This record gives sequence, C-alpha cells and structure tokens, in this order.
Amino acid sequence: MKSITIHKLDDEIEARLVELAEREGQSLNQTVKQLLREKLGAGDAAPDHRADFEEFCGAWTAKDKREFDRAVAPFSEIDPELWK
Repeated sequence: MKSITIHKLDDEIEARLVELAEREGQSLNQTVKQLLREKLGAGDAAPDHRADFEEFCGAWTAKDKREFDRAVAPFSEIDPELWK
C-alpha cells in the first residue's frame, strides 16, 4: 500500500480534520482515508477484524509484568559450560 504526504495543509483544514476524527472516534489517518474513499466513490474499506479479538487482549498490570519477567528470566541466562 502506498503512503502520501500532504504539504502545506492550512490550519483550517487541519482543525476540521482533527475535529471530524475526534467526533468519529478515528485516527487522523483513518479519517483522511475515509474521506478519500467517499469522494472517489471507492466504497467501504476492508473490515477491521481486530475488534473480533478484543476479549483475548488486555493490559498487564505492573504485578503481571513482574511475574512474567521473573518467569522468563532463566531464558536469558547463559551456561558457559554449554559453550565449551
């Protein structure tokens, strides 16, 4: 997929894009792509299936991270005897 850069975007357009993105709960990038698709009659974007996996994702607490780090710490240890 290609990327583009828009030079010298005036303040009013930027403000309106940011406002629209916030109102729609989207990133600025998603908002611009949606506007381009609508204007060019390109139809809907491919569905985003990330939401299908939300129940399996989450954030670790500091305690979770400490426990994980402690559990995998032995993986970083090198036994010099094995390298002779």
